[in-house]
Amino acid sequence: GMVILANALGFSSALGAFLAGSLLAGTIHVEKVEHLTKGVKDLFGAVFFLSVGMMVNPQTLVEYAIPIIAVTFVTIIGKLIFSSLGMLLSGQSLSNAMMSGFSLAQIGEFAFIIASLGMDLGVTGDYLYPIVVSVSVITTFTTPFCIKVAPKFIDFAEVHLPDKLVSKLNQYTAEDQAEKEQ
Repeated sequence: GMVILANALGFSSALGAFLAGSLLAGTIHVEKVEHLTKGVKDLFGAVFFLSVGMMVNPQTLVEYAIPIIAVTFVTIIGKLIFSSLGMLLSGQSLSNAMMSGFSLAQIGEFAFIIASLGMDLGVTGDYLYPIVVSVSVITTFTTPFCIKVAPKFIDFAEVHLPDKLVSKLNQYTAEDQAEKEQ
């Protein structure tokens, strides 16, 4: 029903399926539906990643190596900074915020869907898709490394940032937590 409605409104069937799943998740039947669809989900997950892999031409990866490296670098640094900042603003301590930032320094497979949708709608060039897929795969592989080096960066930041700033950040989070607990 949602898929047909989405198509009628000019949206993709993928968006309709997503909305249908979101609506089902809010019902009491969610566990039964999850159990019934698990096998199909796994099958389509494999088919999806197979089709994604087939759309990437190794020649294109060589051709766009510089943009891929640049976008990968910007993605990791940008997500590190903005994820950490978001966690700080939500009242987490500096170390928790930085650890979250390092853990979230990747773009997921949802980026494939968005890039594919952009290509289908004709709003992005064909060259963008292999770049997005490559960056997603590279950042996924760099995430464990980011998590591993995070404590060293946290220690470095706590030592080299002004003491007043670190204590102010930790005080802000401690006061905020105390208010929440009350």
